[in-house]
Amino acid sequence: MDRLADRLAVLAARRARPAPGFAVQPEPRSVGSVTRGERLVAGEVLLAGHLVAAPGVALWDIAAPDAGFTAAAQGFGWLDDLAALGTKAARRQAQDWTWDWIARHGAGQGWTPELTGRRILRWLHHAALLLAGRDRAQAGIFHRALSRQAAYLARRWKAAPAGLPRIEALVGLVHAGVLLAGMQRLVGPATAALAAACEAEIDAEGGIASRNPEELSDLLTLLVWTAGALTEGAYPVPAALSAAIRRTAPTLRVLRHADGGLARFHGGGAGAEGRLDQALALAGVRAGTSAPIAMGFARLSGRRTTVIVDASSPPGGRAARRAHASTAAFEMTSGRRPVVVSCGAGEAFGPAWRQAARATQSHSVLAMEGASSSRLGAGEDLAERAVVTACRITPGVEGMDLYLAHDGWLASHGLTASRSLTLSHDGRRLSGVDSLTALTHEARRRFEELMTATAMTGAGFAIRFHLHPEVEAELDMAEAAVTLHLRSGEVWIFRFTGPATLRLEPSAYLEAGRPQPWPCVQIVLHGRARGFETRIGWTLAKAKDTPLAIRDLDGA
Repeated sequence: MDRLADRLAVLAARRARPAPGFAVQPEPRSVGSVTRGERLVAGEVLLAGHLVAAPGVALWDIAAPDAGFTAAAQGFGWLDDLAALGTKAARRQAQDWTWDWIARHGAGQGWTPELTGRRILRWLHHAALLLAGRDRAQAGIFHRALSRQAAYLARRWKAAPAGLPRIEALVGLVHAGVLLAGMQRLVGPATAALAAACEAEIDAEGGIASRNPEELSDLLTLLVWTAGALTEGAYPVPAALSAAIRRTAPTLRVLRHADGGLARFHGGGAGAEGRLDQALALAGVRAGTSAPIAMGFARLSGRRTTVIVDASSPPGGRAARRAHASTAAFEMTSGRRPVVVSCGAGEAFGPAWRQAARATQSHSVLAMEGASSSRLGAGEDLAERAVVTACRITPGVEGMDLYLAHDGWLASHGLTASRSLTLSHDGRRLSGVDSLTALTHEARRRFEELMTATAMTGAGFAIRFHLHPEVEAELDMAEAAVTLHLRSGEVWIFRFTGPATLRLEPSAYLEAGRPQPWPCVQIVLHGRARGFETRIGWTLAKAKDTPLAIRDLDGA
C-alpha cells in the first residue's frame, strides 16, 4: 500500500508546476566538518560508519554496503561538509553529485518522506554553493527537482515515522513553501501539522520519549531553523512551535557537558561540533537556573566539572528498540576534556556492536555478571526495564548529593542496586557508593536461593568506569589506585574501598563518523555479593598539585 501511495505521489509530483526561482533567498544554516569535506574531495567517502575509498567515482556509482549508507547518501548530509570546506574542488563535487542525483533519481526513484525532507533542507541551505556558476537552464533543472520533491512531500509526509523523522519531513516542506516562489500554498498546512507534531512529541518539561539527547538537539535545531525561515518570509510562527523551542532549550542545557558535548545515552552521541551552540543561540531562550533533573537525567556541576547521570528507566514504546540498559550510569567531563563516558551507540558498526552497546556493561555503572539491568524481550525491544525506586538530589556540606536506586536485579537476584554520588562544590572530587541490598523478606529469600544455587559463592558484579580514549590511565603497583592523565595537563586519581579488586581492561568508544570503534580502557571493580548488603565506595579526585584552573587551548 505504501509503495502504491508513493508511486501515485511521485506521478503527481512530476506534473507539479516548477518554481521559477526563490521567493526568499536561502541562507546556509547547516554546520559541516572541514575535515570530512577534505576526505570527500580526496575520494574517501565516510557514511553511516562505512569508509569507502573511491577517488574519481561518483557517489551514486558506489555499491552501498548497507541501507544506512544509502540513507546517508540520499539525505545529502555530506553537502554540509563540502560547503564547510568551500574550495573550488568541493563546490564542483557538490554540484556534480547533485546534478547526477537529479539525472538518476529526480523522477522519484527511492524517495521516502523523511529523506526527502532532509534532502530539501540541504539543497536549500546550500543553494548558493550548488548554483554558483550554473546557467539559467541548469538552475531551472535544480528548481524543477526541488519543486517535485516538495509536491511529493506535501502528499506523503504523514507516511514518515512519528517523531524526529516526521518532524524532519515537515520542516523540509515548510522551508520549500517559504523559500520557493509559487509554493506558498504549502506553508499553512505544513506549519499547522508541524505545530501539532511538536505538541505530540515534546512533553511539558521539554523532553522526548526516546530520552536520546542528540535526537532532542537535532529536533531543536530543526525548529529554530523553521522559526527563522518563517520570520524571514514574513509568515507567523505558530505559538506551539515557539513554545516547543522555549521548553526544549533549558532541557538541552541540563544534558550538555562542560565541553559543550551532549551526554551520550540511548543511541545518541555528543552531537556535531557547534550545532547545539548555534541552535541555542538561535532559540533566543536566556540561560537561567535549570532544574537538576531533565528528561530523566540528573546533572551535578562544580565549577569546570559536570556529571550527568541516567536517573530514570529506559524508554518504552517505539523508543524501546534503541533504548540502552543504562539506568544509574554516569558520564563526567572536566573543562573541555571528557573523562568518564559511555561506550556510545553501536549502530554504525554493525548488529553485534549495536547489541553490545545497549548492554549495562557498556556504561559506567554497576552490572551483575551476565545480566543487564534491563533486558531484551522478543525482537530488539527492551521489554524487562529497570524501574527507578528512589531518586533525589539534595545540597550537602561538600556539594550536591544524588541518591538513586532501581530494581533491575530484584526479580533475578533479590537485590536492589543503589548509587550515591557527591560532586564537590569546586568540582575537584567525585565520591560514589554503589550498593546491592536485599531489602525485604521476599528479596532475602530470593537471594538465599541464589546463594544455595551457587554453592555459597555469591553473585558476581563489576562496577565499570569507561574512560575517554584521550585519557591515559595507569594502575599503581599495589593495584589500589589508578592515575588518569588528561591532555589538558590535569591529573585525576581513582581509589576505592570495599570487597573488590581493581583492574584496567580494554574498552571501545563508539563515535559516529569514525570507520572503526576507537580503542580505550575502562576501570573495573570486580566483586561478589555474598550478604544481604554489599557496599563499594570510590573517589575520583584531582591530584593535589593540579591547579584549580588550567588554560586548556590544545585542540588535539
